[in-house]
Amino acid sequence: MRLLTCRNLRARLVALSCCAIISALAVPGCQHGGRRTAIARKDATIRAIWVTRWDYKTPRDIHTIMNNCRQAGFNTILFQVRGSGTAFYRSSLEPWADELGGRDPGFDPLSVACKEAHRQGLRIHAWMNVMPGWRGKKPPTNPRQLYNAHPDWFLTDGSGRRQPLGWYCSLNPCLPQVRKYLVAVAHEVVSQYPVDGLHLDYIRFPIEWTDAYPKGASVPDYPRDSKTLAIYHRETGKHPDASPRHWAHWRTEKVTQLVGEIRSMMRKVKPGIVLSAATGADADRARRAYFQDAQAWIARHLVDMIYPMNYAEDMRSYNQRVVSWASAPSRVSVVMGIMFDKRRSQTILEQVNLARRKSNHFAAFAYNSLFERLDENGHPIRDEQSRSRASLREQVLPRLPRKGSS
Repeated sequence: MRLLTCRNLRARLVALSCCAIISALAVPGCQHGGRRTAIARKDATIRAIWVTRWDYKTPRDIHTIMNNCRQAGFNTILFQVRGSGTAFYRSSLEPWADELGGRDPGFDPLSVACKEAHRQGLRIHAWMNVMPGWRGKKPPTNPRQLYNAHPDWFLTDGSGRRQPLGWYCSLNPCLPQVRKYLVAVAHEVVSQYPVDGLHLDYIRFPIEWTDAYPKGASVPDYPRDSKTLAIYHRETGKHPDASPRHWAHWRTEKVTQLVGEIRSMMRKVKPGIVLSAATGADADRARRAYFQDAQAWIARHLVDMIYPMNYAEDMRSYNQRVVSWASAPSRVSVVMGIMFDKRRSQTILEQVNLARRKSNHFAAFAYNSLFERLDENGHPIRDEQSRSRASLREQVLPRLPRKGSS
């Protein structure tokens, strides 16, 4: 009887040790059986992939996506649920996305995606385009859509003209009511869905020149609406023209303030999940051109992960950007974003291996570079890129790293 008790005790101690080891290897925020595990060790490999809002229309599509991603060796799904002020989940704040017909499709894509991802042992981060309030050559027809419901929330020039239609029309993060609204949108997602993280994209001013502007015209110095100018003067005592450098810094701080407000909300609502951001690969240029200061976010502990979109094709530029991010503090994971679309297999593999030597992580852009979308019958839609996708699947996927956390 004593021998049996000792054996039982030893068995119990072994079991407890195994549980401790498993807990130490747990992936960030991953859920199993309704229980949230601990944040991952810093050496746990993140093998992420962006799944765009055009990649799915039905529950079967989502099941296929998760299955393909798991079999390909990815362990983190960046699943897009907001593109331009419309939702791919049941929202009380924003209308259904036009990509889903502008109405309830009869299922909740984010809910299905969370269930499928966790069923297959994958992490899922809700990917949101933050600043874009609309995208298209024509205005939305839905009166609830932000472009129609809150025209004063959008970037305008000194003459009161909004960003031209044709590409993304951006919300103005300098306005407190805009930041409050965007935090509410993020709150809706993290509070109502069992996501493992929130992934912020276009967390900047999307003010690139596009052909929507007249030929030869430059992008206006957004925003110059009276409300923003009044706030700026109240906080600084200045007009933007008095110090362009100070004006640029102030706008940059407003973007950072929004990141901080989202972070604060998440700490209160779900402190165990990850906040990440897709950023420019050249941090200095992103700060100067788009008022995105990812280095400040890291320094102020506002994010857990940074995904630099290092889409350079030539290895010299790619390597310079990788090196520039290698000095990030160890408390922040740098997951290097790599362009898979229309790229040589050897280039992709070289970039993945270099990223992993520096930070142990990588992210593929994007799912539709590797796999076809499906028609209404669940069959792959073949197009001119099908052969390229098949080649990447054959030559790249078997050689991607699969060891580490999953």
